[in-house]
Amino acid sequence: MRTHAFRLTSGADLRESIEARVRSSGIRAGCVLACVGSLSRAVLRMPGATDFIALRRDFEIVSMEGTLSPDGCHVHVAISDHSGAVLGGHLVSGCVVRTTAEVVLAEIESMDFARELDATTGFAELVIRPRGE
Repeated sequence: MRTHAFRLTSGADLRESIEARVRSSGIRAGCVLACVGSLSRAVLRMPGATDFIALRRDFEIVSMEGTLSPDGCHVHVAISDHSGAVLGGHLVSGCVVRTTAEVVLAEIESMDFARELDATTGFAELVIRPRGE
């Protein structure tokens, strides 16, 4: 396993920056190890929803996890507001870093991840293969 750590600054799009790092680093299978920081805008897709919710206020990133592949990333994030209330969902484009986001990704060198349409769910779902197949 290799690790990739980077820091995003104010104004960066969190999801787009992670996907760009996956592409530029040639990560074929990975996961989010850690992410701490803050957002000034959060855009999330909630379970079962087709629409996104967009919120403009200060948030802390309290947790983030997900799988990373060249075909796309499936990442969930939990954020808290000024009162400590926590909201979570699918991370989508439009989440804007407020001050900083410190991101650590793991690259799993023995596997390849892909996203392929699953007729049962109707979504592009994770397919895991040993590297070299």
